[in-house]
Amino acid sequence: MNQHGYIHRKDDYLKRLRRIEGQARGIARMVDEEQYCIDILTQISAMTKALHAVSVGLLEEHLSHCVVNAARSSDAEAQEKVTEAVDAIARLVRS
Repeated sequence: MNQHGYIHRKDDYLKRLRRIEGQARGIARMVDEEQYCIDILTQISAMTKALHAVSVGLLEEHLSHCVVNAARSSDAEAQEKVTEAVDAIARLVRS
């Protein structure tokens, strides 16, 4: 079975994602309690930064593990993985 590059940091990613999940619940609670708009936007910004940090970490893992292993295998596989990475970066930049 081919393991993904992030597998050795899986627990760290899960912990971060659970924290982000808690932030989302907190933001929903803020809206429900009709708190000040700017305070809600500040929390959304913090959550967005946290998601970007997870994304960048996963992208780094993809490049250092999946792309490197593909490059060792064949040029075609390497190109496929690089294209995946470029597409992922483009999606991140647009978000």
